[in-house]
Formats: sequence, structure tokens, C-alpha cells
Amino acid sequence: MPSLNEQHSFYAIHLKIFEKKLLQIGKLGTYEFPEGTYIYIGSAKRNIRARIARHIKKVKPLRWHFDYLRPHGEITKFETFDNKLDECTRCKQLKEMYQAKEIVKGFGSSDCRCQSHLLYIPRW
Repeated sequence: MPSLNEQHSFYAIHLKIFEKKLLQIGKLGTYEFPEGTYIYIGSAKRNIRARIARHIKKVKPLRWHFDYLRPHGEITKFETFDNKLDECTRCKQLKEMYQAKEIVKGFGSSDCRCQSHLLYIPRW
């Protein structure tokens, strides 16, 4: 795994899906995921390296929403961030920066009021 800052608390994982997929995402329901790049924004209050390593694995117990999506694409990169911005604000910042969309309501955001912590970029 590339080097990362162990002091950071937040991360963004970029996942490329090469063809449209219809997937069941835990209790959220079934959704269509068009071809494109997805960015999942998450947090790890401790041991961010282990959290990212877990998300990178394709085969694992299904615990988080991202676990259901992960086997269907390729990780292209990940980023880590300090805690100057909270997870929700960082998600909004990345949405603007990448001109991304939110297409699955509640994905990764069951513990906050955000629409989603999964961003979609069709052109990538």
C-alpha cells in the first residue's frame, strides 16, 4: 500500500467501475451503478492504514456499504486528510472539486445528515 499519513482521520477511496452494475447494497436496497469513477469518503478515528487496507480487499465480510461495491471495480487511488474539516464537510469539498454527483442516498452516511458519502464522476 502506498504511504499514507497515520495521523490523518479521513480518507477518500477512488473506485473505477467499467460497466453498469445492478447491486444490492446491504439494507439500503438495490441500485444501478453506471460506469465511471466513485469516491467513497470515510473516517477512521484510529489505525487509518488498517481501515484503508480492509477497503482495498475484494473478498471480506460485508460490513460497510462500500464492501458491497468494492468487488465490482478497481481501486485507482486513495487520499487521506487531516481533521481540519469533518467528514461531511470534506465530502462536500470533494464533491465540488471533482464536480461529482450523489446517486445513492444514504451510502456511507447513515450516521449523519448527508445525502451520501459516495460520489460519482461519470467522465472518469
